[in-house]
Amino acid sequence: MRLRDATLGIILLAAVVFVLLPLPTAVIDFLLMINIGLAVIILLNSLYSSEALDMSMFPTILLMTTLFRLVMNISTTKMILWEGYAGEVVRVFGDFVAGGNMAVGIIVFVIILIVNFMVITKGSERVAEVTARFTLDAMPGKQMAIDADLNTGLIEEDEAKERRKKIQDEANFFGAMDGAAKFVKGDAIAGIFITLVNIIGGTALAATGGNGNEPLELAEAAQVYTLMTIGDGLVGQIPALLISLATGLIVTKATVESDVTSVLTKQLFGQPVIVMVTGGTIAMMGVIARMPPLIFIPAGLALIFYGIVISRRQKIASIENEITTDDAEADEIRRPENVVSLLNVDPILLYFGYGLIPLVDASQGGDLLERVVMIRRQIALELGAIVPIIRLKDDIKLSPNQYTILIKGVEVASGEILFDHYMAMNSGYVEEEIDGIETVEPYMGLPALWISEAQRERAEALGYTVVDPPAIIATHLTEVVRSHLHELLSRQNVQQLIDNVKETHPILIDELIPKLMSIGEVQKVLAKLLKEGISIRDLVTVLETLADYAPITRDSDMLTEYVRQNLRRSISKKFFSTGVNTVITLDPQLEQTLTSNIQKTEVGSFVNIDQQLSQKIFESLKREVGKLTTMGAAPIILTSPFVRMYFKQLVEEIAPDLVVLSYGEIDQTSEVQSIGMVTV
Repeated sequence: MRLRDATLGIILLAAVVFVLLPLPTAVIDFLLMINIGLAVIILLNSLYSSEALDMSMFPTILLMTTLFRLVMNISTTKMILWEGYAGEVVRVFGDFVAGGNMAVGIIVFVIILIVNFMVITKGSERVAEVTARFTLDAMPGKQMAIDADLNTGLIEEDEAKERRKKIQDEANFFGAMDGAAKFVKGDAIAGIFITLVNIIGGTALAATGGNGNEPLELAEAAQVYTLMTIGDGLVGQIPALLISLATGLIVTKATVESDVTSVLTKQLFGQPVIVMVTGGTIAMMGVIARMPPLIFIPAGLALIFYGIVISRRQKIASIENEITTDDAEADEIRRPENVVSLLNVDPILLYFGYGLIPLVDASQGGDLLERVVMIRRQIALELGAIVPIIRLKDDIKLSPNQYTILIKGVEVASGEILFDHYMAMNSGYVEEEIDGIETVEPYMGLPALWISEAQRERAEALGYTVVDPPAIIATHLTEVVRSHLHELLSRQNVQQLIDNVKETHPILIDELIPKLMSIGEVQKVLAKLLKEGISIRDLVTVLETLADYAPITRDSDMLTEYVRQNLRRSISKKFFSTGVNTVITLDPQLEQTLTSNIQKTEVGSFVNIDQQLSQKIFESLKREVGKLTTMGAAPIILTSPFVRMYFKQLVEEIAPDLVVLSYGEIDQTSEVQSIGMVTV
């Protein structure tokens, strides 16, 4: 530790020592001078800081200065009680304020005490308490506003992090200020008690000789000790008053981009009419109300003249602003277009027509932005992947109630919403139909009805599933993002996931990357898992498996299969219930046929079979899957571990939603029953 770093600790320890040891009057005078100087510095910094966080260490400064001031009060009290003298600074303050009249000195001192304790200190304490409470209450709303700006593309991720940190710092600061303000109040109360002790105790000791000196007359003792007490009190109370004022300035300060002086001047004297009316009022008071005319009339005329000057300046500034704006627009038209910004492609973009703007605008009660934020969190918890920022933009090219979803700049889904209506879908248990506008659910393509809000309760009572427009868009967007998440997983996202694991498992990452696999190779495995809806949230298990099998094979398909088998517990939980689960299997002879027709190339392996055999497989698969759907069960087919990925590749075109699992991916606790077999 350098000497500069240890200075603060030395000063604090020295302050405690000063309480016990007697100090020479010269040292006391020097320390009192430092106390006054620090108070002035703190006050001016509080006044000219643009926002409260510019003095984020103010609670700590407040505590230290309070301690320093109390230590000085104790030291001067000891000197006053024993010797009736506490240095030249204390004596001069007492003489200057009293002015030879002890009663005047006492009255002035009491007034300063009351102002400091009852007005400044008490007010600052209350403002700090209220500000801390409202700052904490406003945190969730501010964070949601940041997430909304981030999702709409108004700010970038770095700016969002900076703004979130600022909100957290503000909460910590005002919370600390709420507690630190109690020190200021306690210091003011201690000053009152110290004053009483100095006057009463000092007078009694001096009159009785209890301080070891010759006894003084009571009047003389009262004169001496009252003078020194007033000086000592003022030396402590004036810095305390300045710091209390600084505390009030800090906790009442609003965020501004310029210094306080210019802002206050603009806000108080920025309206020419108000300034001129005020000047006229003051001048009239000097003429009619018989106020001192030599003071009121010139002051009123000066304000009127100042108002005229401000009015002229504002007119000139308005004209200059119009000219500058016109020039800027002309320059914008003339300058070459910067096409670099047009090359960026948003990973996920939601366009909507102008009729759907109320669903996005929070001021109109729209909560779609909040739902978008929850989509990213939901998918992160469910699949363990980082969802890119989802941008929301209005597009005049779309019909008013239409929306489209783009993945990497290409439209992949769209829908149309009937604003101020609800979508009612038949859940299969509806006994009585309800009137409405026929439509189609945008994601699943199921038949539905648009109904009014007045029909909502009746539709729900009849068994319809009723959803509002924001929920329709959010659900559609969620499913689109989930189905395309494997495309959206970039190397940068994978690096972020790996960095997160490295904080707790550094040895695993050091062994795997880059010695055994590159980031790109890990990305391929994770993308293959996400493509089939397998969560990668247990990334440690995924990376442990890759570290075990990467020395054996670099084939991403084979590595994916090894990972799936080690994730059998989560896979079984996702696709199987607690009871007996019905599935279909693959004929062993067909598996043997597929195995014998596997071809390996530089870009991967695939099954090479003729069209006639493929058609037979597809027809058999359709029949067996039909059995499951008739029973109301999800279509799941079981194969041997080696064949699973090849069979999935084969049927992916005709049955993309078919779940293909291997026997090695079934947990021991899951019960399965085969009701059919795909054969040829």
